[in-house]
Amino acid sequence: MSLYAPFDDDTAVEQPRVLLVDDDEVNLLLTSIALRERGFSIVEASSGEDALQRISDWLPDVVVLDAVMPGLDGFQTCVELRNMPGYESIPVLMLTGLDDEASITRAYEVGATDFFVKCNQWSLLAGRLRYLLRASRTRHELERSKAKLARAQDLARMGSFDWRREGGGLAFSLEGLRVFGMGPNDHPGLRQIVRMMPREDQPAFRRILRDVIDHGTVLCNDIQVTLQDGRLRVLHVEAEPEFNELANLIGYTGIVQDVTDRRMAEDKIKHLANFDTLTGLPNRRQIFWRSERAIEHAKRNNHRVALLQIGLDRFKVINENLGHHAGDELLIEVSRRLRNCVRHSEQVMEGGLDLHGHRGHRTLEAVGRLGADEFVVLLPEVIDEGEAMLTAHRVLDSLREPMMAGGQECFITASVGVSCFPGHGLTVADLLRHADVAMDLAKSHGRNSSMLYDPQVASKGRVRLDLDTALHKALERNELVLYYQPKIDVRTSQMVGAEALMRWMRDGKLIPPGDFIPLAEATGLINEMSLWAITEAARQAKQWQQKFGFDSSIAVNLPSRLFERPDLVDTIEQILKAEGVAPRAIELEITETGLMKDLQGVVPSLHKLNQLGIEISIDDFGTGYSSLAYLTSLPISELKIDRSFVRDLGTTPQSSAVVSAIIALARALGLRVIAEGVEQVSQMEVLYNLGCQICQGFLFARPMPPQDIDDWLQQLQQSPLPRIETDFGGLGSMAGKPI
Repeated sequence: MSLYAPFDDDTAVEQPRVLLVDDDEVNLLLTSIALRERGFSIVEASSGEDALQRISDWLPDVVVLDAVMPGLDGFQTCVELRNMPGYESIPVLMLTGLDDEASITRAYEVGATDFFVKCNQWSLLAGRLRYLLRASRTRHELERSKAKLARAQDLARMGSFDWRREGGGLAFSLEGLRVFGMGPNDHPGLRQIVRMMPREDQPAFRRILRDVIDHGTVLCNDIQVTLQDGRLRVLHVEAEPEFNELANLIGYTGIVQDVTDRRMAEDKIKHLANFDTLTGLPNRRQIFWRSERAIEHAKRNNHRVALLQIGLDRFKVINENLGHHAGDELLIEVSRRLRNCVRHSEQVMEGGLDLHGHRGHRTLEAVGRLGADEFVVLLPEVIDEGEAMLTAHRVLDSLREPMMAGGQECFITASVGVSCFPGHGLTVADLLRHADVAMDLAKSHGRNSSMLYDPQVASKGRVRLDLDTALHKALERNELVLYYQPKIDVRTSQMVGAEALMRWMRDGKLIPPGDFIPLAEATGLINEMSLWAITEAARQAKQWQQKFGFDSSIAVNLPSRLFERPDLVDTIEQILKAEGVAPRAIELEITETGLMKDLQGVVPSLHKLNQLGIEISIDDFGTGYSSLAYLTSLPISELKIDRSFVRDLGTTPQSSAVVSAIIALARALGLRVIAEGVEQVSQMEVLYNLGCQICQGFLFARPMPPQDIDDWLQQLQQSPLPRIETDFGGLGSMAGKPI
């Protein structure tokens, strides 16, 4: 059995191997037999020279040497054995017939593990050998554990040290010396270790040491040292006190570990958590933290804090046309210029004051990146709002200069919103929100400008937000309603159609279309609302047909963005089938501006809708820039003259000329023409004279809910509307054939 294998007195898996050396053949034979009977494997040698020869080829577990032999005796053999590599710690039992102190002392001096006086008590000898084997195994396991610990400490860059208060000084383990870049011949003292630290850190560390020793507390601290080869390392020192029986401090025992890599990793993680990876600027989290600290200082010192939110005006255009790489170059250059506009601190601060207790909040000042093309500037101390606006102007001036992105010269501007503590908010969240509101206001005023937060503007923004939220729920709450404005044939005073106009009944009050329609278009809700309007108009057309024989169409406004839906035509067809009405019962109006915005995308759907039997009307005609070439190819049935031309009819010749041209164009293309916004009899007269006989406006009827249309029709029978033939003495004959 090897020395490292488990060994038990009663059950050994392998027999312990014993090299038995004795020049007395009889004694050698008797001892060999006795040990074999007791479970040992024996190899015999009759001299010291023979033993050394055998042991070079075979490794026993224990060696039993006779002390007195001719030639190389047991003592000399033991010396030779200990000088052989690998045999420094093998157990050696010296057999001697001399029970004297000098022989015993010499046996230990030459390296024997133990001695045994020759006798015939073989059981005692076997027991002594088993004891030696157990002790050898324990020693080897201890040495292995010690080697493993040393290896682990080396891998962990850790070592131990011991400090005695009285006389002992500071003692490091070999691993501890390696941590300090030293070797086994070095014996550094506490002062030498302290001198390895930066000069500015030494006083503070000495204070810590004095305090720890005076109070007998645990030492746990990180220190920065410069090794003899010039490397900068961060070491973690940890030590616990030791006390005597009288509870007096006698020293410290501790460890020292090189934690440089860990600290670098922690610093990197901390940097990634607090700074933008592209520009290196503080991110939203870090700016929020710094702003909170700045507000705390402002409360104590009674001064103002300013936040500037900066949005780049044309970044998206450059990013899309030159690519994201060029966009990144631009953002990096913007961040560099913003740094130059303010004092910028890279430090992630953990405290508000510097070492001298001075105004550490100044170092909180920073430029940060909120994300995408938005930046923020924190000014932790400003005299007034004017000082903050001066910084905003510096930012604008700096960004106006040309920049290089993707190898191309670019020009970019910014919009800056400014908010100040405490006037514009008491928390960071309030200041950021209000700076954002001011920045949006700057963008809405033409960009390339700066705006100070205005509470009145913010209140309008909150109203708009509240309206936006409520509008999302208007459909599911059935708050949307359709009002209908009749279309009148001025020759017969008869309703020849109607236009469906969307209204929002919120909390019992009608919200004007101008307040919610633009909002619906901006949020995309207009698509769903328009399909709902088509459904309601189709249902109403069927009811009027059954009630009083209505056989005209109801016009519904169709936003141009609805044509982005690939299933638009199928959806409208399904609505008409579900409501059981003919396609001609619905007329779809699309504005001239909306038509020309995406002509190629709209025209195919218009043709399909027209093929279903749905008529198409061009609303607000004359306000856009449509091409006559396109107009001749569109599947439209009607042109609607915008109210802006009708309003000045009879007062300015230019309006009459435009309306006359539109009517002439409609006649040439075989289209109906209708005028909206007719409010005066004079306007109706001019329109009829120019050839337009279908009008719509307050002169005839305002938009009404469907139940009021019935009452209006009944009143119309009792009190007819003005007609051209009766009220203007056959005026209709003065114009050409009406359209």
